[in-house]
Amino acid sequence: MSLFWRIFGLNAVVLGTATALLLWAPVTVSVPVVLTEAVILVGGLVIMLVANAALLRFGLAPLDRLARLMTTVDLLRPGQRLPAGGHGEVAEVIRTFNAMLERLEAERAASSARVLLAQEAERRRIAQELHDEVGQSMTAILLSLKRSADEADEPLRGELQQVQEITRGSLDEVRRLVRRLRPGVLDDLGLVSALISLTTDFAAHTGLRVLRHFDADLPALEPEAELVLYRVTQESLTNVARHADAERVEVSLRHADGTVVLAVCDDGRGMAASCEGAGIRGMRERALLIGATLDITPAPRTGTQIRLTVPAVRKQS
Repeated sequence: MSLFWRIFGLNAVVLGTATALLLWAPVTVSVPVVLTEAVILVGGLVIMLVANAALLRFGLAPLDRLARLMTTVDLLRPGQRLPAGGHGEVAEVIRTFNAMLERLEAERAASSARVLLAQEAERRRIAQELHDEVGQSMTAILLSLKRSADEADEPLRGELQQVQEITRGSLDEVRRLVRRLRPGVLDDLGLVSALISLTTDFAAHTGLRVLRHFDADLPALEPEAELVLYRVTQESLTNVARHADAERVEVSLRHADGTVVLAVCDDGRGMAASCEGAGIRGMRERALLIGATLDITPAPRTGTQIRLTVPAVRKQS
């Protein structure tokens, strides 16, 4: 039955019942209307309105559920669907909406993949230019400063040595930026070594205590999955340093039930689910890229836990 005929039928039932009562009930209407007759008429009208509202609420309930789902759907949290049963216009609208969600999720995943791959390519290009151009130029400056300092007399020698230390510190910062933009250790030594290097560097620069728990029997993953795990860890640690006001952070990587699970847990002040910024949405997009699941929940004691569950698909030979 279409929505039009369903609503028409509900109204017909109410009006038909009211007509039958008027025909067979021993009630008359005087002119002018007396108080008793007015009470009966108003009471009958109220009953008809209540019955009509209840029947319409029942008939339009699927549309209400669809409207609520439309206001809460998020393409970065795929899989949200409304059960579509039966026939008719309402069921067809629900099925069409679910099909639209599937199409949008697929298109969002494909577009996110293109954007993230382009972003990684740009990061590699910038890192290469920093290493080859800026790094080599600063190294040449350091060598020139050393020669000049060795040949200069005091107090010029001391000033040149100070400039030399400043330049050396800037070169170290450039190298650190290169490592952040392109984790070469990830390609050379693997995911665990890259995460150890990342957390060690994070602890040295922030002063936070970092605890690591990495399983020894982790399966080999696709390069894209390893890169996503590394980037999610990197962004999670950045969020801890900027927003959590924490003293300790724990990073774990475990193999469980055919998946690899990354967890970054801090003891900071926590984060509300409604406060997700660009960094967390970027992590969700990266998770979609490899079919992983990202969950952000309160930590067991205080703070926040970011949990990334990646299907353990082994590298193809």
